[in-house]
Amino acid sequence: MTDWANNPAAQWWDRHQIGLYLAALTVGAIVGLTFPQRAPTFEHAIDPVLVALLYATFLAVPFAEIGRSLRDVRFLAAVAVLNFVVVPVVVLALTRVVPDERAVLVGIVLVLLAPCIDYVIVFGGLAGAASTRLLAAAPLLMLLQVALLPLWLWVFAGSETVAVIDVAPFVEAFVLLIVVPLTVAALTQALARRHRVGLQLMDVMAAAMVPLMMATLAVVVASQIDSVRGEFDRLIVAALVFVAFLVVMAPAGIGVGRVFGQDVPSTRALVFSGATRNSLVVLPLALALPPALDLAAVVVVTQTLVELLGMVVYVRLVPRLVPAART
Repeated sequence: MTDWANNPAAQWWDRHQIGLYLAALTVGAIVGLTFPQRAPTFEHAIDPVLVALLYATFLAVPFAEIGRSLRDVRFLAAVAVLNFVVVPVVVLALTRVVPDERAVLVGIVLVLLAPCIDYVIVFGGLAGAASTRLLAAAPLLMLLQVALLPLWLWVFAGSETVAVIDVAPFVEAFVLLIVVPLTVAALTQALARRHRVGLQLMDVMAAAMVPLMMATLAVVVASQIDSVRGEFDRLIVAALVFVAFLVVMAPAGIGVGRVFGQDVPSTRALVFSGATRNSLVVLPLALALPPALDLAAVVVVTQTLVELLGMVVYVRLVPRLVPAART
């Protein structure tokens, strides 16, 4: 495997990563508010930096272990129950306070009922979660949310909303953000087993993990912060729902982990899986909605901002809520 842990730059970034992520969020907000006319440019940069981040993330996960993780039926069942039984109940309870504004409700439902399958691996790994199990669960989570999102939208927002949903952007996002970097990472690991250049590439990408996360956070915030500011009054309730969701899902994930008898890394993985949502992947869906539901996309972005700040807290808090067993 690679020797990236001995790289001085990687060690410095690793020690200061929480502060660096907060700095990236701040810079993104300042740039986005100062140059709102550049928002489309930053929006176009989201996919490239996210693909690079996920490529680096997948490179850090030994693919030889994924097969063993897929055989962990108990963990996969726990992930499915948490995201497709517990989460809908929580969302149903939280959305009772949402005003009678369909665009806001659709945005909340769309993002909260879609479990994250990408940077949950990054944040979960920072908190000592079982990254290989999260990666192994990604295809299951993706397939289930594609199948169930129309049902959830019908239950929460009515049949009229389901009729205007186009799944094509969702599939395209999955291929671009998951299939492509995952395949290239697997090929890179195979190359590294035979040629030194593969090992060197893995070293470079591992050392670049923190800067790539910073770039992702900065461009997402810079691209959307002005839209959020423009609709602030209508987004307050949605933001409060997203904060409440993060608060509730930490104990919910721990509870599911106990019910399914999961160890510490797997329980931490469940907490992150339940709390993180697929905002960057469902955003194309929200943008494809008809004009009457335009605000839904801004609601999704609001969730992204709340969640990114929440993940900074989660990285520090979850290891305390689910402490490692004492030896």
